[in-house]
Amino acid sequence: MSPGLALDGLFPELAPDTPCTAFPLRSVLRRTKKQTSSVKREAKGSGATREEPGKDIRFYRANEKPYGPFSNLHRRPILFDGHQFPTAEHAYQAGKPRKESVRKWLMSAPAPSLVAMAAHGLYTWDIRSDWNKIKFDRMRAVLRAKFTQHDDLRALLLSTGNARLVEWTTVDNPVNRAWGEVNGNGQNMLGILLMELRAELRNGASGKMDIGQSKSAIARKFSARLPAKAPGRRSVSGKNE
Repeated sequence: MSPGLALDGLFPELAPDTPCTAFPLRSVLRRTKKQTSSVKREAKGSGATREEPGKDIRFYRANEKPYGPFSNLHRRPILFDGHQFPTAEHAYQAGKPRKESVRKWLMSAPAPSLVAMAAHGLYTWDIRSDWNKIKFDRMRAVLRAKFTQHDDLRALLLSTGNARLVEWTTVDNPVNRAWGEVNGNGQNMLGILLMELRAELRNGASGKMDIGQSKSAIARKFSARLPAKAPGRRSVSGKNE
């Protein structure tokens, strides 16, 4: 996940109530070049993909082998909601805007990371009112589409056995703490949803375990690892996720 982007901070010359579609994406990219470069430098030293026997499987960068495909920024087309998307991040963020014009503006970004960055900076009035209620279900559905439409990705997910999957980074912001872990602290929702899906794929066809039971088991197994909410920390249900 990418850090949030404050569009009004980048364009102080415009009125605070200016619609986000008034910000040309090329200008956004130009003015955030230093920020993006800084994030990339931090990410290079962050949670690189590593597998240690009996321990967590960490992933973060989309191009890292072998578990880079677990990142939503990994380029693999999926069919979702009747539309073809180049990545899971596109499919997920396409559900966030309230207006079609804002959705088209997001989807015009030239890279998956920039789709995420622009989406995290949307104004409250540009976001559908029920987003905080449905975003995890949408991500769950997007991941299911991604890993069932590509046999190699399905096999990769199943190959992780019962290991704990963690989107791990050292880049500290509310989004990364919600969807992953920052130096071991965070909700790791992306990892949890991937583990739910892994159990579903492993057991669903044979009917050995009910999907609801699978989710409950995963929640019980890993809930102890979730830290208490830190003082002053922004809510996981914040608008910039």
